[in-house]
Amino acid sequence: MTDTSSPPRAVRLGGLLMWYAVLGGAVAWSTHLILAWGVTELACAGGHNDVAGVPLRTFVAGAVVLPGLATAAALAVAWPAWRRAVAATRAATDESDRTRAQRAAMMALIGLGADALFLAIIIAGGAALLVFPSCPA
Repeated sequence: MTDTSSPPRAVRLGGLLMWYAVLGGAVAWSTHLILAWGVTELACAGGHNDVAGVPLRTFVAGAVVLPGLATAAALAVAWPAWRRAVAATRAATDESDRTRAQRAAMMALIGLGADALFLAIIIAGGAALLVFPSCPA
């Protein structure tokens, strides 16, 4: 008996998770920037030392930790996506599958680099916000 099935096609590597891997760090950094820096500036300009009853330092810590975790999660999604895409590129039997897998590998690689950069920026920005006084006199 001969096997008449067609060769396996490349695994679908796109979708929302791939976009999260690529853009998750940028969106998290933007959120960090608006919440940590913007809200601190508004609170200090208004003469307040809290945000809706939450101490400013606690609010800033949350505005660093949550976007940092979201960026780390995007990084954790980008790594296996890149490995799967590279494996799919090597296993591709026709040109359209190879092109699709190479595109996915490129997106995941961009996500790896961008997410690592945005995580470093969030950590550095958070360290500055937590070390220096929130509202300089």
